[in-house]
Amino acid sequence: MPRPTWTRLASIKVIAVAATTVLLSACAAQVRVAAPVPAAVVDVDVAPPPLPVYVQPPCPVAGWMWTPGYWGWASAGYFWVPGTWVAPPRIGVLWTPGYWGFVGRSYVWHAGYWGPHVGFYGGVHYGFGYTGVGFAGGRWVGGAFAYNRSVTNVNVTVIHNTYNETVVNNVNVTRVSYNGGAGGLRAMPTAQERVAEREQHIQPTPMQRQHVQQAQRNPALMASANHGHPGIAATSRPGEFKGPGVVRARGAARRPNGRPAMAGRNMNPRNAAHARNAARRPAAKSAARRPAARSGARKHPPARRNQKRKPQKR
Repeated sequence: MPRPTWTRLASIKVIAVAATTVLLSACAAQVRVAAPVPAAVVDVDVAPPPLPVYVQPPCPVAGWMWTPGYWGWASAGYFWVPGTWVAPPRIGVLWTPGYWGFVGRSYVWHAGYWGPHVGFYGGVHYGFGYTGVGFAGGRWVGGAFAYNRSVTNVNVTVIHNTYNETVVNNVNVTRVSYNGGAGGLRAMPTAQERVAEREQHIQPTPMQRQHVQQAQRNPALMASANHGHPGIAATSRPGEFKGPGVVRARGAARRPNGRPAMAGRNMNPRNAAHARNAARRPAAKSAARRPAARSGARKHPPARRNQKRKPQKR
């Protein structure tokens, strides 16, 4: 006996509702997977090392912005993330560096971000415009970024959107890399920095994340290996840890052949040749003054020894 028509219609409706429910569940699952995952909270019981001293490599591309280096944390300990120039995610945003802060009984990492204004970064003096409060290395003028030549390294023959403004620094310059705790900085967020923290933020770009991952995989950047003086302190481009754009920290270990690694703007071919010639000159000059080596015994002893003493007259 055939089933009534209304029963088949009801079955079709139930099947349709069930299919819609499954589809919506799948979409919801896809949305949850695609949503950005918040960064894991890094909680360490050892203070990070002091910031290394290094020079800033020249800006390679007009419009790129400087992101200072910092000490990251991995399972093997602290590792140095070299400072580098990066392309901002969009026009009008500035980079707020991350910082280590002492909270409770441990050191917690506060990740950096992009935003309309520079927020609080622990009062850490990263240099090159980051004096502990705000940013003086440049500013947006319309749709272009202008560089302050007094604190940033730009080639004016390539990058023309620059200005020169003296930076007044009322903060004591220090290499301390964390806020709070024993020996840490005592800076507190200003009213403007609190407002910046509540603004809409943009997470680090893919190139920035790749830069950190490559630094973490480099054994030479571990603090246990470089003792706070990384051989790759800064780079001209993110992720490029070799070439003329790499800058060493002051006091970094030398290469096995005893020669310092090429670093930054001072090591172009002409300067490198000049340095080699200057290193050779003192050795050649000292070699010319050195007396020739003598072989065998002297044939003519001093005549003074062969002279007989004359009797003195009384």
